[in-house]
Amino acid sequence: MTTQEIQRLGVDFGRVIQGAALRPGDADTVFLSGGFTAAMRTPPSPGAFDVLARLTARFDGQVWVISKCGPRVQQRTRQWLDQHDFYDRTGVPRGNVRFCLERAQKAVHCAELGITHMIDDRIDVHRALRGLVPHLYLFGVQSEPAPDWVEHVLTWGDAESAILATMPG
Repeated sequence: MTTQEIQRLGVDFGRVIQGAALRPGDADTVFLSGGFTAAMRTPPSPGAFDVLARLTARFDGQVWVISKCGPRVQQRTRQWLDQHDFYDRTGVPRGNVRFCLERAQKAVHCAELGITHMIDDRIDVHRALRGLVPHLYLFGVQSEPAPDWVEHVLTWGDAESAILATMPG
């Protein structure tokens, strides 16, 4: 398989891997601004670890967590990933975590990594990735209908089905 044929998955952290919103616009305030212990107790989004384990195998380990946050939340995110045994449970390599300070900067990581599929809950991220990442998945409950150039996936099961439908074999 040539470099161009290698499939690579990017996944947002907040409100995707952890803290999926039940209503449009909900933020994970416990994780972002609550105490450390409460933040570490916040669970993964339903189905996230099981689906990511299967997708990581299907993508031959070519899966990255790409998250927008400042230094304090970056540290908290890494601690949460360790606390929940994320790497062993999903197969995502420990070194495959990238952070940026602005949502649009996710495009820089996606370009550098050759991301072919991206799951994110923010339409502004997908706007920045449009034309760069071939397969875009808008995750979770949204307050507005998704544009036709991004696929809306409500759950991790939906995301898995949509992604696998794009892959050969």
